[in-house]
Amino acid sequence: MLNVDEIREQFPVTRNKVFLNHAAQSPLPKPVAEVLHKYVDDFSNFGTSSIEWNDGGKPFFAKMIGAKPEEIAFVENTSVGLNIAANVLHYPRGSKIVTTDLEYPSVVYPWLRRKLGVKVDYVKNVNGKILLEDLEKTVDDNTIAVAISHVEYVNGFRNDLRAVSKIAHDHGAYLIVDAIQSAGAFSIDVKKDDVDFLATACYKWLLSPPGAGYLYVKNDLIKKFEPPFAGWASVKQEVFETIDFWDIWSLRLSKTASRFEVGSPSFISLVGAEQALKMLLSIGIDTIQSRIIKLTDYLRENIKNMDLKLQTPEEKQYRSGIVNFKINRAQEITRKLAEKGIVVSARAHGIRVSPHFYNTEEEIDKLVEEIRKILKGL
Repeated sequence: MLNVDEIREQFPVTRNKVFLNHAAQSPLPKPVAEVLHKYVDDFSNFGTSSIEWNDGGKPFFAKMIGAKPEEIAFVENTSVGLNIAANVLHYPRGSKIVTTDLEYPSVVYPWLRRKLGVKVDYVKNVNGKILLEDLEKTVDDNTIAVAISHVEYVNGFRNDLRAVSKIAHDHGAYLIVDAIQSAGAFSIDVKKDDVDFLATACYKWLLSPPGAGYLYVKNDLIKKFEPPFAGWASVKQEVFETIDFWDIWSLRLSKTASRFEVGSPSFISLVGAEQALKMLLSIGIDTIQSRIIKLTDYLRENIKNMDLKLQTPEEKQYRSGIVNFKINRAQEITRKLAEKGIVVSARAHGIRVSPHFYNTEEEIDKLVEEIRKILKGL
């Protein structure tokens, strides 16, 4: 049983704001802020830190998504992870990538570069949903990969990764997933869903500082692809653990996903991410997911009672931590809410609300009450 009152003590932001904007950037929980402060103080005073380094949180992130630690590489953010995936693939003449018209730019931009010379086909949403039958019509034997978000950033539509991977694999294509709007909030199982590549940054639902991110590469694919960049972090560990001088005459790439790393990551960011991952895993992603669904269900009912139009699909299998509703003058209303200490985002001519597990129904009530007041005054 989740004790929300105890949990909220770990989130100082609750004393100052009604924060409902985790799809943008999350406030840091107390344990994460504390470990960051200690890391900075240690390096300031001693030039090193006593904080234990558990491979930058790789084992914890791997556990969260059902992967193995050796299938995880550090990346600075989701965009870097997606670019790595785009640049390791091979593109014969006439090949294409399939994506959707709901995607965040970083899911699409890597394939729009002329250098890759690949066509990009977009599956159009139907009332905010990506229909599997439309995806199936678009993917063909010329498709190299399907690049898609697990949860779409604008309206929170959650794609069925298992169904999408089957469509992709039936045509010999790879499935490349942006998980930034689901990791830390909703259950992910890369093995069950047969995902080939998955990338995420940690500063949203994973409650971590910017600069920390992870790229999952399916074990069978790691040695198949040569990384687009190479540096000291790309090589086998024993290359620099057992010799006095670097071997700069040969390149012996790691047999793990670390071959896709280049150089020193943001250690301080990963120290924070590791602490956040341990916190989330200790609570349980299924517990977190259930709590978020409860809050978003409560919000949906309130929005409908205000006669505002939901832009987020209502079917249970499509739900996520994001709710978007259409409203006139969304930017202005969002600013007015911020003045009252309520943090949300304006997206797609509406307001996007994204509560996490530590939020409460009372905070949703405050949001709804304030929107009612603002609408009366407009």
